[in-house]
Amino acid sequence: MAFLDNSGDIILDAVLTDAGRKRLAKADGTFKIAKFALGDDEIDYGLYDKTNASGSAYYDLSLLQTPVLEAFTNNTSILKSRLISIPQDNLLYLPVTKLNNVASGVAELSSTSNNVDAGNLIYVTADQNTENTNTVSGLTNNTAVNPDVAPFKNTKYTVLYGLSTKDSLATIRIDQGLDTTAIPPSQALDSSLIENQYIIEIDNRLGSIVTPVGDKTTKAAISYIDDDNIASYYFSLANDNNVYVSTNDDQSTSGGTQVIAGPRGTTLKFLIGASLDLQQSTYLFELLGATQSYTNKAGTTSTYYYIDTIIRVTGAQTGASLDLPIRFLKYKSTP
Repeated sequence: MAFLDNSGDIILDAVLTDAGRKRLAKADGTFKIAKFALGDDEIDYGLYDKTNASGSAYYDLSLLQTPVLEAFTNNTSILKSRLISIPQDNLLYLPVTKLNNVASGVAELSSTSNNVDAGNLIYVTADQNTENTNTVSGLTNNTAVNPDVAPFKNTKYTVLYGLSTKDSLATIRIDQGLDTTAIPPSQALDSSLIENQYIIEIDNRLGSIVTPVGDKTTKAAISYIDDDNIASYYFSLANDNNVYVSTNDDQSTSGGTQVIAGPRGTTLKFLIGASLDLQQSTYLFELLGATQSYTNKAGTTSTYYYIDTIIRVTGAQTGASLDLPIRFLKYKSTP
C-alpha cells in the first residue's frame, strides 16, 4: 500500500496481494482481511536535519516532501523495508537480524567488510563442472584459503556448492537479538523480542533451501510459491528440532563467534541448492544474467555465467528482515 497526496488530503491507497485477489475472486463470502503490511521504502531518514536553522518544525520537511509511489501488486518490487510491530512502547533498542561471519564454518561475503549493503556477495556454484574447475583458485574442492584473486576473499567460505551441497564447508548463519553494548549478552532477551519463526524467500527458478545438518542434501519443504515464482519457506523453533532454527545460548562478549553484541535470541542456519535448470542449461543465465571473467593466482582467466539475486530472511514475529546478495556461478570457458 502507499499514501497519496490528493489536493491536501492524505489518502490511504490499499491494494490486495495476488493471494488476496484470488481469495476475493471466490465470491463465497469467506474473504476477510486479517493481516496487512506497511513499508517506507521511499524514505531516506538521513534527510532528517536537526540542525535546520528554521527550527524543529523544519527538521523533517525533506522527509515529508519525499514523493511516495502509488500502490501496486508486484510483491518482488514493493515493501522491501517493512515496518515491524512490537507491542511494548518503552524499548530503547529493537531486535535485528545479522549475517554471522565470525563463527567457525559460516558463510562469508566476498569482501572483508562483510557489509550486505556494499555490493558484496555469497557465491553459489551451479553445476559439477564449476565445482571441479581449476580455472579460479579455490573453486576446486574448496581447498584454497585467501586466494589472490578478486573478488574471492576466502573461497572456502564465500563459495558454496549448489550441486554438491554436502561438500560445502560453510553454512549460512543468521543471528538475531539486540545489537548493542549497552545491555550485556548475559541479560535475558524479552520473550516478545525473541524471533522464533523465520520466513526465507528465494526465486524458485534459481535455487532452493537445503538442510545444514546431516547429509546436507535434503531440500526443505516449500510452504508457498507465488505467481512471481518466489518460494517461501517457514521455519519454527518449536517444530524444527534445531535443524534450521535454534536458541542462541552463548553469553560470551567475545567477537570470536558472535555478531550480536547484546542479548541474543535465536539462530537460523541453511544451505542453498542450485535448481535443475541452472545445473543442466545456460538458458536462465543468458535470460537473466551475464558473464564475467576471473583471473586466478596462476594468471589464467576464465569466464563464468552468473545470475545475481536476493534471498530475503524475515522474522515472522518481530518483522526484522535481512536481504542476502547471492551470485549463482556457472563455468563457461577458459580462453
